[in-house]
Amino acid sequence: MQTLTLEGYLAADPSILSAQASGKKRASFRVLETTRFRRASGEPGERTTGFNCICFNEATAENYIQPYARKGSRVVIQGHVENDTWTGKDGVEHYDLRVIVSDIRVKNRRETAEPSEPRVAGSDGGSDGGVDAGGGYDLNDDIPF
Repeated sequence: MQTLTLEGYLAADPSILSAQASGKKRASFRVLETTRFRRASGEPGERTTGFNCICFNEATAENYIQPYARKGSRVVIQGHVENDTWTGKDGVEHYDLRVIVSDIRVKNRRETAEPSEPRVAGSDGGSDGGVDAGGGYDLNDDIPF
């Protein structure tokens, strides 16, 4: 089985759905990934690709994706690709590729800290809030070289 690693942004808030027979919950969402390139003429261009994703792990869907993943959240997912086919009401057969998520990391931007809230240097809780000024470095100091 091939493994896919994808980094992008959520196109909308994830849908948490329950299976009709078992009642188990799953998360369904779309991840957008933008590739930037330069055309032969030298002009910059970009192409955005959308990936339909499904996470069948009930604990991950309820305890991680539902409370933390929001439209615009940056995510890194790992999983594999499956073909999905179905026949529509009009009798036309439809084809789709979807990513079956085995691991997901939500990288929400860090909210601005309250002045009374302590900050721990070097730990950002997995968020992508930028560079932490902790760790003994003062970004306002002159560069020594």
